[in-house]
Amino acid sequence: MTAVPHIRTGRYVPRHAPPPARRVPPEGVLALIYGGAVAVLALWWRHTPSVVGLDGWLTGAGRITGLLAGYACAVLLALMARVPVLDRVVGTDRLARWHATGGRYTVFLALAHTALIIWGSSITARTNVIDQTTTLVFQYQDVLWGTIGLLLLVGVGVVSARAARRRMSYETWHYLHFCTYLAVFLAFFHQLSNGEDFVADRPAQVAWYTLYLGVAALLLWNRFLTPVRRALRHRLRVAEVHPEAPGVVSVYLTGERLEELSAQPGQFFRWRFLAPGQWWTANPFSLSAPADPHHLRITVKEAGDHSRAVARLRPGTRVWAEGPYGAFTAARRSSSKVLLLGGGVGITPLRPLFETLPGEVTLVYFARRVEDLALRNELEDIAAVRGARVHYAVGEGAGNSLPLTADALCDLIPDLAAHDVYLCGPPGMTAAAKRALRGAGVPRRRIHHESFAF
Repeated sequence: MTAVPHIRTGRYVPRHAPPPARRVPPEGVLALIYGGAVAVLALWWRHTPSVVGLDGWLTGAGRITGLLAGYACAVLLALMARVPVLDRVVGTDRLARWHATGGRYTVFLALAHTALIIWGSSITARTNVIDQTTTLVFQYQDVLWGTIGLLLLVGVGVVSARAARRRMSYETWHYLHFCTYLAVFLAFFHQLSNGEDFVADRPAQVAWYTLYLGVAALLLWNRFLTPVRRALRHRLRVAEVHPEAPGVVSVYLTGERLEELSAQPGQFFRWRFLAPGQWWTANPFSLSAPADPHHLRITVKEAGDHSRAVARLRPGTRVWAEGPYGAFTAARRSSSKVLLLGGGVGITPLRPLFETLPGEVTLVYFARRVEDLALRNELEDIAAVRGARVHYAVGEGAGNSLPLTADALCDLIPDLAAHDVYLCGPPGMTAAAKRALRGAGVPRRRIHHESFAF
């Protein structure tokens, strides 16, 4: 057996997490985004002394929607640039939700911009919409490139719709999203060369270049250069693959100077295993044990081709890890009392939190069968060392079953409303748990949950 046996067999001396720090609320980030949108509207106002006639109103609305669509494209890319401070403040799952919602609005704004500009221009030129569309697209080269960018953006929006996502793999969906970069690139130059608000306004041009080049720098550094730099520096390799439960394995990894990653309990990495058939995709898996300078561990359930292949990894396989990501950490707690509520393989980020969180900690672990309780021996060892409680809620055992209701949780933990709750599990379980916790009086701000579904 190689490397890291202490993670699985040793005595557990809890390594306490740092005390909760003052956090910038996610609403502060939203306020900054909305402030930028107001600045974009001010740019239109500055260049519009008056609006006259139907064509003036239509083209004015087209300019507004175009400016907002261009600004939104930059924001969407920044949200997914994997900026560490943004990830810690907002959380990966919330950033993804903002990105998805903002993407729908951006496609709508881009389509509205196109329709309004064509309509308004056709009234001004006293021609029909079809002739005016042909004139704009084929007589102005940057408008042609912008049209191609629009079609690419709409295409990405279509494949991102829930019905379409269900019919394709994560990897296919992920790589199709790279078309967004080309779409934004094409639309960017169209705005600067044809946009009335930029043509004769040098400060506005400089601000637009600064915005887009800044976002491009964040993307290049965080999504491309940093993973390569860390792969070369930390030299991660698979040390061992160990079965934990039916269809669940732990992957033990070794590397160099891993303390520089500053990985916290509850966080995850995007893992790329350089093995045949796996090097081209990276999936998110949480750390299932606290990191140390030479070892990391993840625990993976077979749920698709990629996760099934993880169980077949050989020792020595090189690994690229992007991260750490996520705000599902000790920094979220505001109380000395914590409930960890996990279901199935959702126990993975909760297990290191169970070991490291100070104060009064209770763990409730839901599973369908007793044999599905992954990492059970470790959880019991940790509970014994730190004097914490573990309650197993197994669906098949009547004596161990626990309905996910407010009354049942309050019977188990009478002062539940005074707890912070960390929640991780399948979507149905987490939805039911949130309803039960709210019914038990737990404030929404004390229910901490992150989802990694794409």
